[in-house]
Amino acid sequence: MSQVVKCGLIQCSNPINDESVPVAEIQQAMLDKHLPMIDEAGQKGVQILCLQEIFNGPYYCPSQDKRWYDSAEPVPDGPTTRLMQEYAKKYSMVIVVPIYEQDMRGVYYNTAAVIDADGSYLGKYRKQHIPQTSGFWEKFFFKPGNGGYPVFQTAYAKVGVYICYDRHFPEGWRALGLNGAEIVFNPSATVAGLSEYLWKLEQPAAAVANTYYIGAINRVGIEAPWNIGEFYGQSYFVNPRGQFEAMASRDQDELVIADLDLGEIDEVRKVWQFYRDRRPEAYDELVEL
Repeated sequence: MSQVVKCGLIQCSNPINDESVPVAEIQQAMLDKHLPMIDEAGQKGVQILCLQEIFNGPYYCPSQDKRWYDSAEPVPDGPTTRLMQEYAKKYSMVIVVPIYEQDMRGVYYNTAAVIDADGSYLGKYRKQHIPQTSGFWEKFFFKPGNGGYPVFQTAYAKVGVYICYDRHFPEGWRALGLNGAEIVFNPSATVAGLSEYLWKLEQPAAAVANTYYIGAINRVGIEAPWNIGEFYGQSYFVNPRGQFEAMASRDQDELVIADLDLGEIDEVRKVWQFYRDRRPEAYDELVEL
């Protein structure tokens, strides 16, 4: 049975690339840039909207600068989550809000809050896989997630979240599918190079292997003072057959919208019976090695 859900992704560049500007001012500028785009999504009837990784700030992980700890806030009791709850309620729009979370003093997570269409807070996903390599010193800023792979029953669909580097690990994609996800969002901050080739390979493959929709979000532009490369945008939706439903540009602030028919999940699973044919009793080595 057809059940179409209008979904949106926002990709955005950082308007302030000046290390001397206070953290709070940079955050406010990024938030101010997003709010009209969130309004646009609501006015166009988007029912589920996802923002990019740490949407209200730059991608500061090429540094190991302690000042960015000041940009973290509680979830759901921080000001950004509360503001997004107001927008969700205003437009009857589910919003996935990736944010820098302070859990307690000195403990921080790369988190996405999920807010339902009535403005209620449903829960959060904390990024599980944290890279630590040249230009991506994320372990300096984030503790690995401890909340598993939750799936949230929203007003319009069952939604899961995976964040950026997570996408390289197939186990979490499958866990989200086993937990009932119909649409999984992967907010990211990824730059040109090898990852650009993988960007259009891994997530369509994950959508096929797990037979659900994926919304992949990337920011755009070059962020000073770190200059680790160009965030190449190209946020997109891919269906359970691995086909692209919609894709944004490479270099523009943009809202990309697609109508996702959840009935297609059932049609694909009638053909590709991956969940029936999987053999968990044969996979012990995956956790023993």
